[in-house]
Amino acid sequence: MNEFENFISIVRRLRKECPWDSVQTHESLRPHLIEEAYEAADSIQQNNLQELKGELGDLLLHIVLHSIIAEETNTFTVEEVIHSITEKMIRRHPHIFGDAVIRSAEEQLISWEKIKMNEGRISVLDGIPQTLPALIKAEKIQKKAAKVGFDWDNKNDVWNKVEEELQEFKKAQHDNSDATMREEFGDLLFVLVNYARFLNINCEDALNNTTKKFTARFHYIEEQFRNSGRDIHSSTLQEMDGYWNEAKEKLDKK
Repeated sequence: MNEFENFISIVRRLRKECPWDSVQTHESLRPHLIEEAYEAADSIQQNNLQELKGELGDLLLHIVLHSIIAEETNTFTVEEVIHSITEKMIRRHPHIFGDAVIRSAEEQLISWEKIKMNEGRISVLDGIPQTLPALIKAEKIQKKAAKVGFDWDNKNDVWNKVEEELQEFKKAQHDNSDATMREEFGDLLFVLVNYARFLNINCEDALNNTTKKFTARFHYIEEQFRNSGRDIHSSTLQEMDGYWNEAKEKLDKK
């Protein structure tokens, strides 16, 4: 028995004998699966390959456990999961397993999308998970539309649209319509994602980095108040702003 077969047998036993594993369903495991995927992505971002090894194991556990749960209702098996992805990889790489000629990564992406359409998809936007974070989803939708030519000619045209949407959002605020403000703010965010795409900026990474920077600066403010024996809740905005500027000077240089 190889390592993978041994692992499957262990998960099967957990499913039968463990009080927690035995009661899980696809739906109950869904948030844990998402969390594990994010933890794996986080280890990649931190370039922690030892951590990544463990997180990939956690993801593998979910894949096997979901497959075993499906076996119980005769939906599909672990072997069918592996067979399905094997067939898909062969089908979507005709330049490796067939006679197609593809000379670049860009050509491969175009071929990939065409093959997916031939597999029964109706829209080029099909297949984008609705549960994706909004920024990632917006970027993926825009990229897919761009692949069939539905795109701006250049970044200046996109920026003009940013300014147009900003003015519309300002007008919505002036009109004091909550529904319109939400819609116009969404339009503004969407076109900002488009502009970032033209600059090869990953919006999710950019916002995460800014959030991380804000968090570090705010922690610095809290630390200064703790060191002086004061409670941040009783501080003034002016005091916090002073420490904020100190944090910018000290932390941004690291």
